[in-house]
Amino acid sequence: MSNDKSYRNVPGTTIFDAAQSAKGYHLNQFCMSLMKAENRERFVADQRAYLDEWPLSEEQKQAVLDLDLNAAMRLGGNIYFLSKIGATFGLSFQQMAGSMTGMSEEDYRAMMESGGRSADGNRLADAAAAGEDLGAEGAATDAAGGDEMAAAVIEAATGDAQQEHHVTLAATVFTSHVPAIGAAMDLGKTEEPYWKKVFDGYVESRQWLKDNTPDVVILVYNDHATAFDLTMIPTFALGTGAYYPPADEGYGRRPVPPVHGYPELAAHLAQSLIIDDFDLTLVNEMDVDHGLTVPLSLLCGDVEEWPFKVIPLAVNVVQYPVPSGARCLALGKALRRALDTWDEDITVQVWGTGGMSHQLQGPRAGLINAEWDNAFLDRLVEDPQGLSRVPHLEYVDEAGSEGIELVMWFIARGAMSDVNETGSIEVLHRFYHVPASNTAVGHLVLANHTKE
Repeated sequence: MSNDKSYRNVPGTTIFDAAQSAKGYHLNQFCMSLMKAENRERFVADQRAYLDEWPLSEEQKQAVLDLDLNAAMRLGGNIYFLSKIGATFGLSFQQMAGSMTGMSEEDYRAMMESGGRSADGNRLADAAAAGEDLGAEGAATDAAGGDEMAAAVIEAATGDAQQEHHVTLAATVFTSHVPAIGAAMDLGKTEEPYWKKVFDGYVESRQWLKDNTPDVVILVYNDHATAFDLTMIPTFALGTGAYYPPADEGYGRRPVPPVHGYPELAAHLAQSLIIDDFDLTLVNEMDVDHGLTVPLSLLCGDVEEWPFKVIPLAVNVVQYPVPSGARCLALGKALRRALDTWDEDITVQVWGTGGMSHQLQGPRAGLINAEWDNAFLDRLVEDPQGLSRVPHLEYVDEAGSEGIELVMWFIARGAMSDVNETGSIEVLHRFYHVPASNTAVGHLVLANHTKE
């Protein structure tokens, strides 16, 4: 199974996965702060006062005060981060490792000098055969006999254990994310003749969303040199944090609510997608720009809080090479597989944003190709597989240099049931308009119908 975590049963071992990272985010960030000499001095002078500056649980704080590395790891710490605490007090890595074994420093050093701890007697099967408790994440407890426990461990390791699946992927939404649309809303211009034509195209889908509000939206967008500058350019970046403030893109922050994430589900998606061979960058903390907030405003209106949790999925379509439509479609399929292994009764929508045709640079700035855009909308509904094979050159040549954003729509499209032949889709709403500032605006809402 793509979400198999049988590694959590290896005796005496804590694997730092995305779920652990979310649990220990602030603990590990505290550890990173100790890389600065002035912070180490403050921490040593008054450990409790320094810890109280961080949003840590009391258990996490006590683990640090006790220098209990085992407890800190159970609470989400990672040994490479936690080692900064030991280093602050002059402890070597060997001293820190030895402190977690129950051995004296001398005995641990002697064990290492004699060749280290043997793997014999310290494997999964050894713990199972001995009837040891493998913990809450394990497939068995010490109440079971050795043979039964060994069988349970093998079952967990091979992925034979079955899980009930309750995620409903109800629909996908596709929309442009033009920054000027957000400005028009923020400045109260939505009823002006120029802008009214744009916003009228979202009246029906806004009502639909009120009537069909999901628990979670996975929102695919691109960052516009806001959270990611040229020091780091992730191809696919999954937001695994709990909170994302609107970004200041040079004009001040938009007056819209912050986005609340879903770290538990995001960690599960990361686990599944990376095992499914998608090399994601995981982001616990970032500001989100108009690429994410404008679609929310278009579909939700002026609200005090967004009516659902949002998991951001940022795609690089700024610096080439950018992912192909086919790769994005495959990611959408993998995303659906990940959702199908999440054991919670929730409704999810996937939104693909960006585009349609536009060019913001050079002598061709202002390029719009309505014929190409509408053919894209047709094929996105009828032939997503074939459309996904359109080369990058065609996007640039026909839809403008920034029209490449449309590859992101394939992630949402790939998650739908008709793509993997488990159901069908229904077009609920379609809208197209030129222009919104420099851009053609396209919008689709597709209902997802899964076979019973």
